[in-house]
Amino acid sequence: MRTRPLFAVGAALVVALTSCGAPGSGSTDSLVLADAYELGGYNPVAGYGAAGEAKVYDGLLRLTGGTGMPGFAPALATAMPAPDAAATVWSVPLRPGVRFSDGSAFDAADVVATYRAILDPASASEVRSSFSMIDRVEAVDPLSVRFTLRHPYAAFPAKLLIGIVPSESVATPGPATESPLNTAPIGTGPYRLTALEPTRAVFEANENYWGGSPSVKKLTVLYVPDDNTRAQRMAGGELDGTSLPPLLAATFAQRMSVQSNTSADWRGVSMPARDPVAGDPAVRLALNHAVDRRAMIDNILGGYGRPAYTPFAEVYGASHNPAVSFAFDRARAEQILGAAGWRVGADGVRAKDGVRARFTVMYNSTDTLRRDLALAFASDARRVGVEVDLEALSWDRIEPRITQAAILLGGGSEPYDPDTQAYNTLHSPSLDPSAASPYDNASRHADSAIDAQLDIARRSADPAVRAAAYREVQSRYAQDPSHVFLVHLDHTYVVKESSWTMSGPILEPHAHGVTWGPWWSLQSWTR
Repeated sequence: MRTRPLFAVGAALVVALTSCGAPGSGSTDSLVLADAYELGGYNPVAGYGAAGEAKVYDGLLRLTGGTGMPGFAPALATAMPAPDAAATVWSVPLRPGVRFSDGSAFDAADVVATYRAILDPASASEVRSSFSMIDRVEAVDPLSVRFTLRHPYAAFPAKLLIGIVPSESVATPGPATESPLNTAPIGTGPYRLTALEPTRAVFEANENYWGGSPSVKKLTVLYVPDDNTRAQRMAGGELDGTSLPPLLAATFAQRMSVQSNTSADWRGVSMPARDPVAGDPAVRLALNHAVDRRAMIDNILGGYGRPAYTPFAEVYGASHNPAVSFAFDRARAEQILGAAGWRVGADGVRAKDGVRARFTVMYNSTDTLRRDLALAFASDARRVGVEVDLEALSWDRIEPRITQAAILLGGGSEPYDPDTQAYNTLHSPSLDPSAASPYDNASRHADSAIDAQLDIARRSADPAVRAAAYREVQSRYAQDPSHVFLVHLDHTYVVKESSWTMSGPILEPHAHGVTWGPWWSLQSWTR
């Protein structure tokens, strides 16, 4: 959840290929990419690679590409998992002969240990709540495991994408963020981490990879958090590729390949229930009509996106309710506010019972796209008499204030089923805060009717029942929104021209660094 002004690229493009390995040379097998995400934290137990994008790990399943919703295929499993008639017991056969990067053999004990560590409160895993449907996981024999769920869960294949670690690496309980796996990962994946510095990570091909040694033999990832700096270094010929905000990426269109992938990644504003202004149902509803989503898409995303009214994008087919939207209508927003007692003052800002219509929206200080969306949101709110103060903060300063102030959030970290896309965002807060991410339902809004429909959809194995429940969730949400969802993004990337045959498109999650984009299946690249 934590996961721009136009930058004129003035640096001349270096035509001569650099020794760090530009793919256009036709003779190198190395890539240098720049990412906005900090390096390290390579521990699946802490949530790393939950959508299956980790290069150093394999999950039991992997994603298949293509347009629309991706499918699943066996990875460390040898076949798709088989549920029993009640869909509460799932059996998974495992691939023989696989070894971890440290040379140890992979078997069922490693699968069991990985999932148990995620669920262990001692790990304090931020993704623990995402696996709460698992009651127990057991080794049937060395090459098969059995998951027993607390209830039927049709979306369970999406929970089999996360990487598997050696059982020895999680034998001692403790906080996942303090595990050696964060800086020295041990996986079965196509790449091994061979060097790690604060601003540079080097991955080399696993020559003993069970799926065959990758053709791209070396991947260097540089940590460059500033968008404009990444653009400058891309223009200067230092990089083979990077992710950039849409308008900034578009400045490269005449000299490099600008690529985009559709995502279910959303941006929106949480509206904390505790706040006397943001928590007022009339204010939440009015602001959903006051924001000009189309202008945000055109002017901030450069056309790379779609309006978001709920977390459910059109890609969810029958589970998406096309009848649910909030028309851009300032007059309607003003009428809603006025009817609720929010009267316009002399300075144009409304007030009710002595309370000024003013609240704070926090956004991550390193993310200029969130900044620009926050500025647009504040401007639209001010035009209907609601004053929004903006604060640019680091995540460690945002987190303690989640329930006190609004946040320009992103979501869609596991978008490969409607359940994993929306449940944690819209379901009432967990009664056990230790089992949930603090960003789950950041508004802390509770609606028992929405909860009931989300639970019906989560527990049903009937696609028609699930789809109907999700459509009802959206209908109910539109009556009393807990967020102001703004946009679904297309993720944009700049790539130096090369002779590589790259990965095709895939629906991307919230994470959109260089583990995604053209590089999401780097191990499959060929010349």
